[in-house]
Amino acid sequence: MLDRLADPARIQAFLDRLSYSADPVYRCPRSVLRDRKAHCFDGALFAAAALRRLGHPPLLVDMRAVRDDDHVIAIFQRGGHIGAVAQSNYVGLRFREPVFRTLRELVLSYFEDFFNVDREKTLRAYSRPLDLSRFDALCWETSDEGLGVIASRLDTVRHFPLLGRRQAASLSKVDERSYKAGMLGINRAGLYKPKR
Repeated sequence: MLDRLADPARIQAFLDRLSYSADPVYRCPRSVLRDRKAHCFDGALFAAAALRRLGHPPLLVDMRAVRDDDHVIAIFQRGGHIGAVAQSNYVGLRFREPVFRTLRELVLSYFEDFFNVDREKTLRAYSRPLDLSRFDALCWETSDEGLGVIASRLDTVRHFPLLGRRQAASLSKVDERSYKAGMLGINRAGLYKPKR
């Protein structure tokens, strides 16, 4: 199966055909292939493994949010520019073409589409890339057992803020049309529910 995913766009197309998982478990790439479902962490692991087969280092980036779930993407470079492959419950938090000069620029491209069910724009920070080859001893591509270690490490790696307090306090809500478009095909069981 992985041999057919010959470029990042095909990897993304495969992820787009999967069901979004609301299960509170981590799936390695092998389990994603077996179960045909994934949430963002599982999808990023799968994308990193598939990108690795194409010669890219297996790199994950965590995007941290407030009153929302974080989001994890697998990044790659082509011609000195950065792109991303991702699984998401939201339409706008998936693929990015490799046209971004910096990681910050790439992450900012997700800002407007990163919102919660209360229509708040929630993206606040991003991590430096985490190289999954450092975790090869955990057999992360074929075993679910060590994935909690990777998730914990991704959470503790250095994160960089995107907004100052004043900027965050003055953000507008997501408009109706963008909200409906971003929620197209959503799995409601997988939505973060902000505390009121």
